[in-house]
Amino acid sequence: MRHPVFVSLVLGGALGLGACGDRNSDAAAARAIQDINVIDETNLNDVMMTVADPAEAVAYFQNASAANPGRLDLRRGLGRSLVRAGKPTEAVTILREVAAHPEATNDDRVDYADVLIRTNQWDRAAEVLHAIPPTHETFERYRLEAMIADSKKQWDKADSFYETAAGLTNRPASVLNNWGFSKLTRGDYEGAERLFHEAIRYDPNLFTAKNNLVMARGAQRNYQLPMVQMTQPERAQLLHTMALAAIKQNDVNTGRSLLQEAIDTHPQHFEVAVRALRALDANVVN
Repeated sequence: MRHPVFVSLVLGGALGLGACGDRNSDAAAARAIQDINVIDETNLNDVMMTVADPAEAVAYFQNASAANPGRLDLRRGLGRSLVRAGKPTEAVTILREVAAHPEATNDDRVDYADVLIRTNQWDRAAEVLHAIPPTHETFERYRLEAMIADSKKQWDKADSFYETAAGLTNRPASVLNNWGFSKLTRGDYEGAERLFHEAIRYDPNLFTAKNNLVMARGAQRNYQLPMVQMTQPERAQLLHTMALAAIKQNDVNTGRSLLQEAIDTHPQHFEVAVRALRALDANVVN
């Protein structure tokens, strides 16, 4: 006799749960959509900071930051994008604000130190890095530490920082190239040559390292191009660099031959080398 009442209660409860479930489902869907939007925005921010056209990235973060002035991530993105766009002077103010924010990270402070170096504020950059705990061991931090040590001619420190930085990345070509250039400026041409070779081994397309390698060899009066991968225009450029190194050391005839070879090698008219050869011949005649 009591079954109909029990069934009614069950059905009523089920209907109530269904209505409650619909409301919960709507709320969950709204949260999911919001989460997806946050994920999409995060992905877009990452793209803008890394692979997007620098000018477009600056415009994106300027607009987004103006609409959301309290968002630290957008200010951070604006600062980094300005650096990528070759506007470090404008980036200094933004990244200083980011670094001073209560929620700033040590990476933010490293970014600030980086842009200080780019704007030739070496002492201030050193202060910023010194304030970062030594437990913050990252490639970017040690790369900057090496550059600052270089600027102070603290060679042992520089070598230690360069070595540490190179060991903290799987793409060390650029820092090895910088380390090699440091050795080159000190007159350690053999050490520089080894580091340039290593940089090229990691990145065969790094022309700066190839050019520096030629300068290191030329400084030792070794006027043979290194056995590295190079295109025909690159070969012409490297011959030109080698020629200038020879002329600088008064090996004028060798320099003239290398300039002529550079002109003959280049697939197009190599105006810079032509002018150098003309100037050399005119100077010899005079």
